[in-house]
Amino acid sequence: MSLQEEIIKELGVKPEIDAKEEVRKSIDFLKAYMLKHPFLKTYVLGISGGQDSSLAGRLAQLAMEELRQETGDDTYQFIAVRLPYGIQADEADAQRALSFIKPDVSLTVNVKAGVDGAVADLAQAGVLVSDFNKGNIKARMRMISQYAIAGEHKGAVIGTDHAAENLTGFFTKFGDGGADILPLYRLNKRQGKQLLVELGADPALYEKVPTADLEENKPGIADEVALGVTYHDIDDYLEGKTVSQDAQEKIEAWWHKGEHKRHLPITIFDDFWKSY
Repeated sequence: MSLQEEIIKELGVKPEIDAKEEVRKSIDFLKAYMLKHPFLKTYVLGISGGQDSSLAGRLAQLAMEELRQETGDDTYQFIAVRLPYGIQADEADAQRALSFIKPDVSLTVNVKAGVDGAVADLAQAGVLVSDFNKGNIKARMRMISQYAIAGEHKGAVIGTDHAAENLTGFFTKFGDGGADILPLYRLNKRQGKQLLVELGADPALYEKVPTADLEENKPGIADEVALGVTYHDIDDYLEGKTVSQDAQEKIEAWWHKGEHKRHLPITIFDDFWKSY
């Protein structure tokens, strides 16, 4: 089995999907998790205004609406939370996403004070935080806020990790990579777009150039620029298609580099260390 085949198998990506069927599957998955854990009543998700959180948020809202109707329990709810660092340049996109999602509850928590406070405290301790590292602190502070909200509302936190993101490791470990449930896992980027089309989303939500927007020295840098490979090539690779040698080498290099992000904390029972 080639590395490409191993990756496709591990991430569960299909070469083609039925968007309507996958929407149903994700909603049922979110509902089943709630019913399996009766102490849970809430889903929480940070909304950025991009494709992934727009899709995961709408799926979560639909799941909770169905749960309320099917169980008669009106305490089931979805909380969408905006998590800006100061004033976000793409706030209009986030508001467009919220209009599409129609969450039961919408909150805003500005993480700037927490992030800047942590950076200042580290500087006092002699640790000068780079711009890149500060970006990871932003992502982790956002997840702290989401778990705090979930903790007060019998909640679970939704993650937006999907196959293309998982493959490249393009997420912050214990930041946006930390969550309780991943309804988009198995879908690549173009398949996520197909689900948004099926759900009747404004095209602006899935035509927006994907960006993590964490680094202040590189504001708004596109994911594809940071990765050095296009989502078109990543999606083709995940669907078992042939891509250029250059694209394949970059994609597989990202897979190896991000391995530690896809693994739970290492224990003595893991095999890697036995060869040393």
